[in-house]
Amino acid sequence: MENKAILLVEDNADDEELTLQTLRKNHIMNEVVVARDGETAIEYLFGTDCTGRYPVVVMLDIRLPKINGLEVLRRIRADSKTKFLPVVILTSSDEEKDLVDSYRLGANSYVKKPVNFIDFQKAIGQLTLYWLILNQAPQI
Repeated sequence: MENKAILLVEDNADDEELTLQTLRKNHIMNEVVVARDGETAIEYLFGTDCTGRYPVVVMLDIRLPKINGLEVLRRIRADSKTKFLPVVILTSSDEEKDLVDSYRLGANSYVKKPVNFIDFQKAIGQLTLYWLILNQAPQI
């Protein structure tokens, strides 16, 4: 499989590091591009220096500085070049409204971040294996 990037949009440094460690532990060799706020994620996907290389999957937190995750998702789905890009909401939110809004805006999956370290690692490992190996997405 072509080595495509994973876009991790995460403002929590601990969750970012744990996710990166888990990917390495699971031998995921894809480049991981980290955006620590919604504005940076939008710039990566649509900015003037964008070379048309889109990630294989976006792991998107909801509660982000500058531009929240739901707005990032809305923009991804509104653009013909990214509307089929797989987006996994990865959040600590327990709010039903966030879940419903995520799916209403076109999220492919909604995963609540486990609090337990081991459970978090398992969840990230399973997510990446599914989206990188099992899932078949249209070419963007």
